[in-house]
Amino acid sequence: MDIAKAKSSSRFKRPLLIGGAMLIALALLTGVVVQPAGQQKVERSKLLLGTVQRGELQVAVDGYGVLRSDKQTLITALTSATVAEVLLRSGAEVEADSIILKLNNPELLQEVEAANMALVQEQANLRRLKLSNQRELLAEQSTLAELTATFKSVQLRCEAERGLAGGAVSMLAYKTTLLQQEQMQERVNLQSQRIAQLKEVMREALIIQQEQINQVSARYQNMQLRAERLIVRAGIKGVLQRLPVELGQSVAAGQELALVGSDKDLKALIRISQSKAEQLKVGQAAKINTRREQVAGVLTRITPEVRDGTIEVEIAFTEGVPASARPELNVDAQIFTASIKDTLFIERPMNAQSHTSSSVFRVQENNKSAEVQELSFGEDSGKFIQIKQGAKEKDRFILSDMTSIQDAKTIQIVD
Repeated sequence: MDIAKAKSSSRFKRPLLIGGAMLIALALLTGVVVQPAGQQKVERSKLLLGTVQRGELQVAVDGYGVLRSDKQTLITALTSATVAEVLLRSGAEVEADSIILKLNNPELLQEVEAANMALVQEQANLRRLKLSNQRELLAEQSTLAELTATFKSVQLRCEAERGLAGGAVSMLAYKTTLLQQEQMQERVNLQSQRIAQLKEVMREALIIQQEQINQVSARYQNMQLRAERLIVRAGIKGVLQRLPVELGQSVAAGQELALVGSDKDLKALIRISQSKAEQLKVGQAAKINTRREQVAGVLTRITPEVRDGTIEVEIAFTEGVPASARPELNVDAQIFTASIKDTLFIERPMNAQSHTSSSVFRVQENNKSAEVQELSFGEDSGKFIQIKQGAKEKDRFILSDMTSIQDAKTIQIVD
């Protein structure tokens, strides 16, 4: 019987040892030391403390987002091609004429050459038409000149015979000359009309040929522009924000090649919880945190569309774009919605929420212990939160997460 009891005692020692080891590990991680009599000690170095302040509290709504260029150029392919060379990558600073990509399309280059040859041919046709018109017009004008000369000769003879008719010149001869004069006059008039009509026909022919040249020229210019766009340039000074293509990739007409944005005309696009939307108004002051510096701004636009529980707002810089700002840079922002004067506030304790009550450990005057105090919170200001009840100015509270010892009413703070 004695031996059996000894074995049973051995079986229960192992779980107790394991449980004790786990408690020790938890204490090392949290800084909480559990005392045998139920007292708990917390290492001072593990605690984050905050002091109650009195003054003006700027109520703010927090958000996150990116800086976006107010001036952007989306570059797309004018024709299908293959990426032959990549000269720049996303994030590169560019000038307006900076070359980003080089594309290749042999068929397009052949079409450009064919269009150029067609244009040259039509221009040659126009020159030939003008020469032909000139030769034909000169011939018709020469005929008119001959007819006019003949008419004048007959006219002179008729005038001479008029006084001699019935005498030295018979009436028959005079009337014959008079008839020749009328006939020559008619031929001169007809030839003049013919020349006038011929000029109109020639003018119309030249217009038609010029229109043909214009059509061929427009096609050639379009082809040439598409060929020139095989060399992809930035178009504006700024930053290459996006480059969604790779070397050797085939691209279709209309496909995005690059996105270039100005690095001077920036705005912040911030996502805000939809629950805070009713507090926002255009014109409210804001602060943008680029992770290197904080810059003043103003709320300029609020979008009504809700996506993933948030709305998007636009904040403009009011004191110029900071040196650390770049397109697509991740930023945080605060929008100041109200100002509460002469109020108590403290850095936000862990898990504290606006317009709720929470138990927080208040540090005693001896600085060696803390006891639970119920605090009633008011407005939220990002880093700070208003205290409506439960504390006075200069009280100190533990801001750290103390949920692991939430059942304790008093704790000891040890060095």
